[in-house]
Amino acid sequence: MSTVEAPAAPVSTEVAWSRLDWRMLLVRPAVDVIRSLPLPVGALLFDRAGGFWQWIALAATGFTVVVSVAHILTARYRVTEEQMELRTGILHRRHRAVPLDRVRTVDSTAELKHRLFGLTALKVGTGRHTKDRSDELVLDAVSRAEAQRLTTVLLHRRPEVAEPGDGAPVDSGAGAISVQPKESVLAVFDRRWIRFSPFALSGLATVGAIVGFVYHYAHELHVDPSRFGPLRSLAEYFTAGPSALAIVVAAVGLMVLVSLASVAGYVLSFWNFRLTRGNSALHVRRGLITTRSVSIEEDRLRGILLRQPLPVRLLGGARCVAVASGLTARTGGSVLLPFAPAERAHEVAASVLREESDPGTVPLVRHPRRALNRRLNRAIGGVLLLAVLLFLGAWIGFLPGWLWKVALVFVPIAAVVGWDRYRNLGHALTERYVLSRKGSLERETLTLKRDAIIGWKMDRSFFQHRAGLMTLVATVAAGHGSYPITDMAESDALKLADAAIPGLLSPFLEDVP
Repeated sequence: MSTVEAPAAPVSTEVAWSRLDWRMLLVRPAVDVIRSLPLPVGALLFDRAGGFWQWIALAATGFTVVVSVAHILTARYRVTEEQMELRTGILHRRHRAVPLDRVRTVDSTAELKHRLFGLTALKVGTGRHTKDRSDELVLDAVSRAEAQRLTTVLLHRRPEVAEPGDGAPVDSGAGAISVQPKESVLAVFDRRWIRFSPFALSGLATVGAIVGFVYHYAHELHVDPSRFGPLRSLAEYFTAGPSALAIVVAAVGLMVLVSLASVAGYVLSFWNFRLTRGNSALHVRRGLITTRSVSIEEDRLRGILLRQPLPVRLLGGARCVAVASGLTARTGGSVLLPFAPAERAHEVAASVLREESDPGTVPLVRHPRRALNRRLNRAIGGVLLLAVLLFLGAWIGFLPGWLWKVALVFVPIAAVVGWDRYRNLGHALTERYVLSRKGSLERETLTLKRDAIIGWKMDRSFFQHRAGLMTLVATVAAGHGSYPITDMAESDALKLADAAIPGLLSPFLEDVP
């Protein structure tokens, strides 16, 4: 007697959709109300009779809260074998998908509102930088364990496998167990690095933004800040004293304020900084109130950029930035080391590139002295042009007569800056890297992998053509996309381009007898 077995039921391979963490509902509405406060406050000040505009402001605030709550309740995401998908919206449904082979970076940011509930926001980048951010997927609120799991799956295309002694198991929140891999520490935050922050002058943008914000709202509310408290006394002091003294005092006060803002910004951004390597990826964690974690696949790393603003360089400091697919300096996620001693920056660059020493420290080839003439002419000519304009303003009675004389004092300073720009100008070619250096007020040393260069662009302005110079631009699918080596001799530019990528320019070159 034979027995016929029934066919087995097909096993479903459909990946279940996951929701955002419900704990975000406890904080997101309150945050939206706080952000919308200027609208009802402004309506209250302009319409104290309790009229139409106050109701409009309250309705707009309520609508903002409803939209954010609906987003949390309706958002769904999943990671399949081929892509990551995100669905959002109620009335306007939106379904976005990103192939896994296009994922370049995973950026995890935990603001204070996230940290209160152990959450984080995850941003998945593909390397493209469109204005509408259509190639980014953002999960507003997931647990830290889920963020770790997604980072591992998206960057390494596989789940973590637990090995004895490899780390502590972490609950992914999706029924799987992953292991946080061991990481080798490349750099950690040192409090002594804070001494470089006042000289970075990064607080200038912060102070300018605050002043602009206060001025804008004071203008909208028809309020003159100079009529109140300390600002009134300060305005009276400047108007009563000599103009030159007032300018000097204002400049000194501004520098002190900018320095304090720079220190505060440095501490808030880079406190608890930690650079590690694990599972073929670089991991950067930093932040005091808002914590941020960025993971960069080493296969996507194209080079290192060492930045040294002049005040920081005089103190022997530097900042290390990654040139990687999916990252730009504008987003802040490319920082591999904040302002720190230059020796430490070179050590980090060597460790990141897996070299015994930083390739960026090799001697560079100087550019022709014609490049020095261009820098001196532009530096001195710019100051002289400013002095002429100030003189014309004083001649017609629009400006005080001493301003153009002060401008002339900066002529020798401009000459020194022009000479320093030429002194820092150079390039080099090693077995694996193309190096270039430029700048004085902010010197940049670029170490670029030769196999990362996908093309060359050669630019010559009218004045460069007359001087026999050329700007050689390396095209790279990372960072800014192009990195120029300025004011090279034409023959040196062609030789460097041909030697860096043998055979690329051969069809366009011919031997000259």
